[in-house]
Amino acid sequence: MKQVTAKEVENLINEGKRLNIIDVREVEEVATGKIPVAENIPLGLLEFRLHELDKSKEYTIVCHSGGRSALATQFLEGQGYKVINMLGGMLAWEGEVE
Repeated sequence: MKQVTAKEVENLINEGKRLNIIDVREVEEVATGKIPVAENIPLGLLEFRLHELDKSKEYTIVCHSGGRSALATQFLEGQGYKVINMLGGMLAWEGEVE
């Protein structure tokens, strides 16, 4: 499983890189703040929303602390997607939130 730190993700965003970030937390959790470019697809709905993802793109997966995003990363890898797990989740995120 490929992994990236929250700081590395923040640096890439600040450098103007266009990242595809999926936040797999529940809607109520995301309401407390998310990475501005992240799309919310709760872990429980991920398998039902695969048709919204593009296998030619790489996705960075985020959750609260890194556990659910690791599960989502493994699941998506098994489905043939290019994914990276963000270590530490939003607990490790020091960048901007919306």
